[in-house]
Amino acid sequence: MTAFLPTWQAEILTTTPLIAPARHFVYPMRVPGEEDALERGALQLLVRPATGGTFLATCALGFKDKSLPTGLHACPASNDMLAIAGGYAYLVDTTTPETCLHLPLRPVTQVLAAPEENLLLLAGFHTVAAIGTTGLLWQTAKLTWEGLTLGEIRDGHLHGQGWNMPTDRELPFTVDLRTGHHTGGGFSR
Repeated sequence: MTAFLPTWQAEILTTTPLIAPARHFVYPMRVPGEEDALERGALQLLVRPATGGTFLATCALGFKDKSLPTGLHACPASNDMLAIAGGYAYLVDTTTPETCLHLPLRPVTQVLAAPEENLLLLAGFHTVAAIGTTGLLWQTAKLTWEGLTLGEIRDGHLHGQGWNMPTDRELPFTVDLRTGHHTGGGFSR
């Protein structure tokens, strides 16, 4: 949480508290196709926002694969918290936790802070998404057939690599961090 300065504090709980706060939110909120999400497990968080009082957040686990990220990240908007549970990402304004954006990038495989661009970048198997001060800003078109690697940020651009199936090679791509448009990459038809 060092790239951005949050107004909130949170801790990841290993067990449900014996005395839970009065406010408890479960994410995702009813989403078709995700009825069994909590049965896979959950990330439980005790969150202390700048205003509004402490709350418990239960974030459904996307996948049980240990290679997928689970944790908390501060965001460019200081009240926002990004919780990732087994690759499922939940963007929560901690001052209004009754609403939550369950990000469409499923699963998230990498998180990269770009504080000089005021962005938090999320990689999936095929695309990259950016969170800014106003929430989810953009998601790239498909960059790869399967699997991508985020590289360095230079001159307002993200550099990375994505796999190209016809050639069975990793090919470079560049994403304009202002727009989300890209050049290169491993996906071609």
